Amino acid sequence: MVAEEDDDEYAKLVRRMNPPRVVIDNDSCDNATVIRVDRVKKHGILLEAVQVLVDLNLVITKAYISADGNWFMHVFNVTDQDGSKLQNKEVIDHIQKCLESEDCLASPAATWPTYGAAPAEDQSTCIELTGTDRPGLLSEVCAVLASLSCNIVKAEVWTHERRAAAVFQITDEITGLAIRDAGRLSRVQELLRTVMHGDGTCVDGVPVGGAARAERRLHQLMLDDGGAARGGAGGEEDAVAGEYDRCGRARPKVVVMDCTERQYTIVILRCRDRPKLLFDTLCALCDLHYVVFHGTVDAERGSKEDAYQEYYVRHVNGHPVRSDTERLRLVRCLEAAVERRASDGLELEVRTEDRVGVLSEITRVFRENSLSIIRAAIATRDGTAEDTFYVSDAYGNPVDGRTMDAVGEQLGDVVLRVKKRGGGSSSHDAKTVAEGGAVSVLGSLIKGSFQGLRLIRSYS
Repeated sequence: MVAEEDDDEYAKLVRRMNPPRVVIDNDSCDNATVIRVDRVKKHGILLEAVQVLVDLNLVITKAYISADGNWFMHVFNVTDQDGSKLQNKEVIDHIQKCLESEDCLASPAATWPTYGAAPAEDQSTCIELTGTDRPGLLSEVCAVLASLSCNIVKAEVWTHERRAAAVFQITDEITGLAIRDAGRLSRVQELLRTVMHGDGTCVDGVPVGGAARAERRLHQLMLDDGGAARGGAGGEEDAVAGEYDRCGRARPKVVVMDCTERQYTIVILRCRDRPKLLFDTLCALCDLHYVVFHGTVDAERGSKEDAYQEYYVRHVNGHPVRSDTERLRLVRCLEAAVERRASDGLELEVRTEDRVGVLSEITRVFRENSLSIIRAAIATRDGTAEDTFYVSDAYGNPVDGRTMDAVGEQLGDVVLRVKKRGGGSSSHDAKTVAEGGAVSVLGSLIKGSFQGLRLIRSYS
């Protein structure tokens, strides 16, 4: 134990004597800003750097990772959401500050003000849930919290392979602050355990910070829950599951090979590109305690929307993958990390005045119309609830237009946008319809596709 503490102190001394070097260059690449980071090697440092960029909703189109002795070099080609180079000096200065500071990287909350930001750390209580997914689960959880006068100010909910994980930030209805009373928290935990059928509920008094931090925690919760290990029971059925998911989509291709000459394990991932793909795969590698020594990432648009990632890794104990069981677990966990965010449902945006119980009302309408929530992102901003849901019917099939007509009617004066079919990559200009009565345009969707349609429904 003393030796470990000495090693840790020595590592801290080395990092203090060798501060990070960060160069942000807008000239060397035609279509991206190049960020180069040289830092003393530390487990998880690559993920921390990527998380800084993810917190700012930046797109990483290419990356190069290399280790040389005690140093790591990371090079990222990044753009904003519009595919342009970074021009905002405040954003550039913020990136520089974060990547050069140990404290900024380790902080649980982002220092940059983000859209839909959660309350300050001492103003909300964090609740984490894991368990078996089922239709109406989120509605039941929201109803319990509303009955206990808890306001949900921010939440992220993921489902995968019939498992669910969620991170909620709640406040007291009256004070608008964190709930500190131990007895009340115990009551919250007791009722949520009943809803989750006693399956893995956790109540914590420390919030997780920004959205990327919640997503980081969701990866850990779903890995600890063992969802990836449950996938596939072997045999012919498992062979089919290896190529396609239960919706018939091609699954990510993950190859794990030996590099015996250098004592590395080579991990190659190829799949459809999407936002935050690099962040998700690095979460899986870090949570499985692998260190990336060298790597190449290419997700530039124009390459048929295909993303390619290649890593040379070792376990933190210094060894490459040493068994078929370990190899299979690595493959499955990487597949799961990619698939959790690749929602196949209909994307709905809901906006309404924030109040205690409003989320319970919205999810109750979904449940009563047999909609199953695949993924959800809940946020509040300036007194407005701004929520995004990915939904399917109770059997995992696409939602028909008549169902959405009924949902629109029952939601009353809530603003509802039907954006696109989840998993689609095109972003056509939205067709906008505003009217004061029942929504009839959705009936035509029975014969057509949801892709590219937005519906704004409001009452005057």
